[in-house]
Amino acid sequence: MSTHFESLHSTDQYLEALALAPPADLSTLVARDIWPRKPALFMVQAPLTDSPADPQEIAPVGRQLRSGQWGLVPSWVKSASDAKLRSPKLINARHETVSTSNNFREAWLQGQRCIVPMMAFFEDDHRPGKPLPTRISRIDGKPMGAAGLWSRWVGEEGVEIISFTLLTVNANSHALMHRYQNPGAEKRMPVILSEGAYDAWLSARPEKAKEFMRPFAAERLRANPVERKGTQAVRS
Repeated sequence: MSTHFESLHSTDQYLEALALAPPADLSTLVARDIWPRKPALFMVQAPLTDSPADPQEIAPVGRQLRSGQWGLVPSWVKSASDAKLRSPKLINARHETVSTSNNFREAWLQGQRCIVPMMAFFEDDHRPGKPLPTRISRIDGKPMGAAGLWSRWVGEEGVEIISFTLLTVNANSHALMHRYQNPGAEKRMPVILSEGAYDAWLSARPEKAKEFMRPFAAERLRANPVERKGTQAVRS
């Protein structure tokens, strides 16, 4: 389960990955390293026209960046303090159960899908004996777009929390990702979308959206060990 990812660092990277410019205060709004409950940017669909008269048609969509915390807050959460406790456990959503899970079902069925841009995500390699943080990125160095769900929670006195989660798939048989995470546990990895599928993912109907849930090709990824001291320093 991914608990740490690296955000995009510059306006040029957002333009390359999403054809969108980030806010001018990017460096103060989003940190380079994202941990649970930390803010990050994600892309959602922005309708360009009213909904089509024919419900079988899909309205054209544009793209829009939003800011929210990593760790979904379901609409049924009672208070901001409850949201603070629950959201770190909801940073990842298993695609197999997302349509039935009490935590994610509403966001899934309402089509609240998003794309989370990242340069890399991190997993622990336990093979050396002690967990070794490892940076997983595209082999060509380009940004990645991870499939996710987002939610808007409103509490007492208008307190609002915008949040998101990353969708994951089984990686037991993945040529690269099977090496990481806890020994004996099921291996999972974020759903990395191909660039050409971004708009289709955002606008797909719920019954079609699961067709996008597949592992990213191992030959297009690389893994680099990270100095533990540096990783801890970033987290603190």
